[in-house]
Amino acid sequence: MKALAHPARLQILEVLKRDGECCVCHLENILGQRQAYISQQLSRLREAGLVLDRRDGLNVFYSLADESIIRLLEVTRQSATDLASLNGEKLSFRKLEHDESCPCTCPNCAVNVDGHAGESSKK
Repeated sequence: MKALAHPARLQILEVLKRDGECCVCHLENILGQRQAYISQQLSRLREAGLVLDRRDGLNVFYSLADESIIRLLEVTRQSATDLASLNGEKLSFRKLEHDESCPCTCPNCAVNVDGHAGESSKK
């Protein structure tokens, strides 16, 4: 639970939940953070057993370690929303979108000449 107590790590898990396996450059693009910062947060998530990594040449791809993490994220979000509501507050969550003007360069995200995302992309 301590690993979940950081907004950037929750955002990373949300992206992995939504998009499936992702590279660091994909996460950088969506979260608007530097590679070193993303890698630091991914390291903490990996140590906690929440994400798995897979190396493919120079690229490293991350995914959720287990499907049960999806449910954990849903319950965490709902609990935070409910607690805020009890205090007369309303939570809003920033929509995490891929910035098309700054495409990822890895093979998973690279855009082909016909404008379609790479075959293994899950977007």
